[in-house]
Amino acid sequence: MNKVYPDAASALAGIVQDGQTIAVGGFGLCGIPEALIGALRDSGVTGLTAISNNAGVDGFGLGQLLTTRQIKKMIASYVGENKEFARQYLAGELELEFTPQGTLAEKLRAGGAGIPAFFTKTGVGTIVADGKELREFDGEQYVMERSLVADVSLVKAYMADRAGNLVYRKTARNFNPNVAMAGKITIVEVEKLVEVGEIDPDQVHTPSIFVHRIVVNANPEKRIEQRTVRAEA
Repeated sequence: MNKVYPDAASALAGIVQDGQTIAVGGFGLCGIPEALIGALRDSGVTGLTAISNNAGVDGFGLGQLLTTRQIKKMIASYVGENKEFARQYLAGELELEFTPQGTLAEKLRAGGAGIPAFFTKTGVGTIVADGKELREFDGEQYVMERSLVADVSLVKAYMADRAGNLVYRKTARNFNPNVAMAGKITIVEVEKLVEVGEIDPDQVHTPSIFVHRIVVNANPEKRIEQRTVRAEA
């Protein structure tokens, strides 16, 4: 089966629909699938629930989908770099399920592993635990968290072979592997495509069984949220 598509728009074609839950990899603006997010914006689908560590920045990353009002709900752990997000949320135009960062990562990993729920101490005694089951283990209170499974996962990897075995680089490995596992359909954007057998099996971070479609974006923009430099001496 050919998993490689000529561009991001064709990789999403026939897959994305209104009202879906879309999981998007990345940590800040590091390791986000830039081309796939742009193609999702251009597809015009609406009413999306977006699962991602953060909400991008104004005009870039998932911030593009907030500008076009395609996202109705965010499930995220950090949203502090996006003024349009803040405006929509404070105006009651956008739903937010705020989730501690480690809990979010585990909710995605558990979803990909077929685990429906798990218990964690994180969030006990805070609004994070409101409405959730609490249980005592060894004298400590834990809150039950449901796992996350997305209709579609959009992932950024550095390299893939044609079968869909993936290799990530540096911080891009934080959330992308879990997002790749959690999608019913996983679409991956890579900078480098190689033939099957060119990746050492010991270097594969996500095996091909989780990957359905691949698109090459050899020269992503790779923005950062804030650039901080030392004053000149």
